Amino acid sequence: MTTTPSLEEKVTQLAARVEELTQRVSLLEGRREAVPLTPPRPAPSAAAVTPAPAPAAAPAAVPPGEQAGISEEVLGWASRASLLPRLATLCFLLVIALVLRTITDNGMINTLLGSGLGMGYAALLVASGWVLYGRKSPLAPVFAATGAVLLATIVVETHARFQSLPLVPAYLTLMAMGIGTAVISNQFRAFLPVSVGTLGMCLAGAAIDYPHPFFPYLSMILLTANLLGYFAAGLKRCSWLRWIVLVVTLLMLQMWAMRLGTTLYRHGPTPEDLALPWFLPVLGIFAAAFLIIALLGIFRTGAGGLAKFDFSLPTVSSVWIFATAYYVLNAGAGSTLLLGVVGVLTAVAQLGVAVWLARRTVAGAPGSNSFAFAGSALLALAFPVATGKFILSLPVLATVAFFMAIMSRKWRNGSIRVTSYALQLYPAVALAFVMAEKTALALDVVNVLPAGLLAIISLYHYQWCRQWPPPEDSPFHVRFDQNDRSAVLLLLTALTSGFFALRTGIYHALTLLGGDISNAFRCSQSILINLSAMVLMFIAFRRSDRELRNVAILVTLIGAVKVFLYDLLGTKGMPLVLSVLSFGIAAAVESILLGRWQRSPSPPEKGADEPPASPPLAG
Repeated sequence: MTTTPSLEEKVTQLAARVEELTQRVSLLEGRREAVPLTPPRPAPSAAAVTPAPAPAAAPAAVPPGEQAGISEEVLGWASRASLLPRLATLCFLLVIALVLRTITDNGMINTLLGSGLGMGYAALLVASGWVLYGRKSPLAPVFAATGAVLLATIVVETHARFQSLPLVPAYLTLMAMGIGTAVISNQFRAFLPVSVGTLGMCLAGAAIDYPHPFFPYLSMILLTANLLGYFAAGLKRCSWLRWIVLVVTLLMLQMWAMRLGTTLYRHGPTPEDLALPWFLPVLGIFAAAFLIIALLGIFRTGAGGLAKFDFSLPTVSSVWIFATAYYVLNAGAGSTLLLGVVGVLTAVAQLGVAVWLARRTVAGAPGSNSFAFAGSALLALAFPVATGKFILSLPVLATVAFFMAIMSRKWRNGSIRVTSYALQLYPAVALAFVMAEKTALALDVVNVLPAGLLAIISLYHYQWCRQWPPPEDSPFHVRFDQNDRSAVLLLLTALTSGFFALRTGIYHALTLLGGDISNAFRCSQSILINLSAMVLMFIAFRRSDRELRNVAILVTLIGAVKVFLYDLLGTKGMPLVLSVLSFGIAAAVESILLGRWQRSPSPPEKGADEPPASPPLAG
């Protein structure tokens, strides 16, 4: 009668079987020093099973067998990637191309015939790549990429060196090559053909007749390359490809504008190859195309993370194209006023797109801040051009920034809130650059009104932000600014604008007194800064506001630099005495207030750890 093996015997047999399988796997992986495969030993009885001694500790160095295993893994990867066959194929394809080139250079065949054979051979390689992709051959990418690179190179050399290929057929050949590789990539969902074809088409098109290309024809190549770059991004994230194409496009447009502007400023005849009548229409086509591409990229992203390229494209393209057009028109090619009006309308349209994107039901409203930032930047450039009054236009930008902050709360979009900070900061910085000079334009009494309005709007914007904190799920505030400290920039812009408004008023008040007012005007600015620091510290003490206290200390430091590094070295007389005295009084008052602050009980202070709690959001 057959006895049933015990549980311990079954475990021993299973361990022996696992050891046999492990040895076989080691042999299949190519381990040269693997233990020879041995049949399983008969299962001993339960009494004969004794625990094996513990194995000795493995040495720290990698054993030879392991090194052999690593090398076999590398060889296995190269075999799986078909690296060596692809390299061999690439060499053979290049050899044939070099043979054709050598035959042509030696005059054995006509140059036109040799160029035609070369382009035909390159096109045949692209077509072969298409066929091999259909057969799922690992050599398909080699044929398609090699054919695209060779075709772009041959077109440039045939046109530039041999001059046997006219300009229009050269551009059309490049466009056909780029579209053909895009078709291959679309059919087989392969990224390599369209990326190589687009990059080759763009760079080859820019190289033809450089630095004196016929820009309208070149624009067709560049526009097609940007469209193909958008298509390639649908197959794979390829921001590097899209950035290269965009940079080449903008540089070529900039070169066109510089050559036109240089000619117009010299009041000389415009050469026909610069195609002045085509300049503005081409810019308009590119501006519309870039905005459409960005919008399509936002739609394609959905609720996912928006690519940096799609976020930046509206702003970069709008600002660059507007500045380029302004340079040429300001040189005498047309009306800058009309350009400003068109720019303002375009900026309003971009802000309208931002509103529409923010109202969609997609989580996070992707793309809304992209168009909001682009519209704000374009409005900042175009509105002064449209009105012809730079300083008087700044309060309008500040008002738009404030309403953007209100809409950001309604949409619960913290990114648009940050954009409103940037748009509010720009007018103050621009005002400071213009009014810091001692020119008649900077010290015009009319400037008191826009500077005062800027101060009021920025201050109210700051108070509103402290009343309504950003949404809790705002990506920018969660990652970089949890307590919304960046809103203090609004307070600084208000103080800056208010300073220049009072500075201008003081200047005109001093001119009524007559005489030399240079010392008095210089020291009066120091007195104004010191008094402002003292008032800020007093308000901070009454409100227990650490943020306002820190701003007061910053203003005090600015006053100290102004008094001791500028006034003491450049002024004299009673104005200097009053300047130093004002700083001494401000320092004394602030010292007393800070001393009382430290001795007083510690109530919950605003600006200490978090912004003040906000009322509930209205529906």
